[in-house]
Amino acid sequence: MKHISESVPTVIDNAKTDVHQRVTNTIIKYLENGVTPWIKPWKSGNDTFKLPKNLVSDKSYNGINTLLLWGAAHEHEYTSNVWGSFKQWKSKNEQIKKGERGTTVLYYDFIEKEDDNGEVVKVPFIKTYVVFNKCQLASYEPDEVIIEEQPPLVQRIDQAENFVANTKAVIKHKGTKACYKLSSDEIYMPKKSLFFDTAHSTATENYYSTLGHELIHWSGHESRINREFGKRFGDKAYAAEELVAEFGASFLCAELNISREPRKDHADYIGHWMQALKSNKYLLANAANTASRSVAYLKSLQPAS
Repeated sequence: MKHISESVPTVIDNAKTDVHQRVTNTIIKYLENGVTPWIKPWKSGNDTFKLPKNLVSDKSYNGINTLLLWGAAHEHEYTSNVWGSFKQWKSKNEQIKKGERGTTVLYYDFIEKEDDNGEVVKVPFIKTYVVFNKCQLASYEPDEVIIEEQPPLVQRIDQAENFVANTKAVIKHKGTKACYKLSSDEIYMPKKSLFFDTAHSTATENYYSTLGHELIHWSGHESRINREFGKRFGDKAYAAEELVAEFGASFLCAELNISREPRKDHADYIGHWMQALKSNKYLLANAANTASRSVAYLKSLQPAS
């Protein structure tokens, strides 16, 4: 059974500060200011979160970096999801606007070392580097709003429906609560008709975003990713698993272009999460990275395109 707080990597950081503590403090700051950086709390020209992506590779950032870049985008009101290092922007003949400060993200990798027995082993390490948003460029016009065209809602819902069906998860519609039952390996959902439109999401989007949360729990079953599940609200494993499901649902909704609203019990969890984050500086990064692995697992169940 995997514990989310395991596998703490060696830190290689030029700033000579505690990377995990610094990252945790950043997210706690957002929470204390009423911002949940994994759920978009505002209305803009583009009503769904886009996963932040790298300028050069065109690949999405994942894990803790997604949260850090989403948080920075909200704080500074960036309208682009494109990020790059100083050198990467320079390679595109772009200059960073004078006085702009970058956002720190993390890089995980392995180095090979000999252990005491002379065996070559892989040791995980973590480095930090700084990236800048497209809106921080000298060429950026402040009045410019960068919006990518969204597919029609019907098309996005069809995509979400097919995504869920391809997981082969057992989903039963009964009652008024959404939950994943580990003992029977089943997801219980209220009927779609019980969901309603909210300020930022349609009723159908709220249904699929809630289902996404439960699918992340489902991915942790011992026959799949094999995570430790808590037994009750309040214990450490429960808090960690709920964070994984929260992060994972937001990452998944961003992948599927589905808007997401906070759950009704969201406020109850915020204080609990903050307490857990303050007592374990590794929890945040490990939960976010585990959430990304869970989404990757669900994506692996989809037919090859």
